[in-house]
Amino acid sequence: QRTMMTPSDRVVVSAPTQSGNIAAFSCGAGSRNPVGSKTRLAAETSSSWTGSTCGQLVRKLNRARLCSHQAIARSHFANIFAMSAGEAAENGEKIRVAILGASGYTGAELTRLLATHPSAVITHMTASERNAGKPFGSVFPQFAFGEFAKQLPSLVMIEEITSWDNVDLVFCCLPHATTQEIIASLPLDKVRVVDLSADFRLTDTGLYAEWYGGEHKAPELQKEAVYGITEFAREQIRTARLVANPGCYPTAAQLPLVPLLKAGLVQQEDIIIDAKSGVTGAGRAAKVGMLFSEVSSGIHAYGVASHRHAPEIEQGLSEAAGAPIIVNFTPHLMPMNRGILESIYVKLAPGVSVDQLRDCLSEQFEKEPFVHVVPKGEPMPHTRHVRGSNHVLIGVAEDRVPGRAIIISAIDNVVKGASGQALQNMNVMFGLPETAGLDLAPVFP
Repeated sequence: QRTMMTPSDRVVVSAPTQSGNIAAFSCGAGSRNPVGSKTRLAAETSSSWTGSTCGQLVRKLNRARLCSHQAIARSHFANIFAMSAGEAAENGEKIRVAILGASGYTGAELTRLLATHPSAVITHMTASERNAGKPFGSVFPQFAFGEFAKQLPSLVMIEEITSWDNVDLVFCCLPHATTQEIIASLPLDKVRVVDLSADFRLTDTGLYAEWYGGEHKAPELQKEAVYGITEFAREQIRTARLVANPGCYPTAAQLPLVPLLKAGLVQQEDIIIDAKSGVTGAGRAAKVGMLFSEVSSGIHAYGVASHRHAPEIEQGLSEAAGAPIIVNFTPHLMPMNRGILESIYVKLAPGVSVDQLRDCLSEQFEKEPFVHVVPKGEPMPHTRHVRGSNHVLIGVAEDRVPGRAIIISAIDNVVKGASGQALQNMNVMFGLPETAGLDLAPVFP
């Protein structure tokens, strides 16, 4: 499961069915699933297997973790899991999900999105001692009614979960610096994790200690964590045990900048990111600075030259450019609940036009379900155009200053900037359509 399969690779695994017959499962080039890069899993039996049945099989392979005894593959392809064809044909099988830290905004948003997910069910929801034991609907009244609400488990403390046998994936929505030890204590041979905190985003644990004020407590896990901007890391996400879900500001910044830096269309120096976010980015805990009278009717910069998302942005841009990059990043708090708008200023590479930037981004995201480049001459992105959705809008304009361009990037900070991207990553990990649970139109007005 943890290695890649090229389109020319092919594996045949034989396993006994419930009836005692032998079924052969063949992996080769084709569509996406958790086994490897652009692979297809087909059951070669006397009966016809549908695509949905194969999808069920893929998910059971992940869940069963049963090593095949008859795998023939190239030396770099290992850990093929087999199961019975009879079990694979079970109808209605769903990914069993636990949400740790469900009483925060990201936990609530995950719950909202999972309510429409056709292939997932929530089995555990945790909260702090203050909310443990309560129905989820008493913490978030929008979940106090309807059929979906009746199916939600009550909130418990993490320590009260004594078995993870009915969990396939854990969404970790806990505060920074608390997540490492909790994830390290999970049975990672049985469950997979998408971590929405910052604890596994920085590959350099020394850099983490510098910016987050404490030594990393799970450095071995950090080595295998996959940084999960879905559009850039599908193949790694597909086979990962642990996905570090990106931050909101870094998602909005890297989606337009990474392709341009890789293509050499913009210069590596003097990148300015002027970012603005709604107050949900600060979390749900009570803070004086988040009171209505403190936030409304005004705007202010914060974390000037010291925001923790700066090294995360620089990490991704440096990897794309193949050289160290330092950005000028300044976030601002806006009097709105949701949304991020980033105005990004770049220098064009010699001989490059603004139209080339737009064409590069259009080509990069042409087949993406959630990332959209605004055509030339159309209005620039607004946060209200993506509110409540997993969509990203990117606009490109020529600056009045010769040789410079302005890029506008808009996302919903709670969806694509957090819970929506986490669910998108789960879909990739389990071979599901990426749009499952996310095919929602933005909310306006």
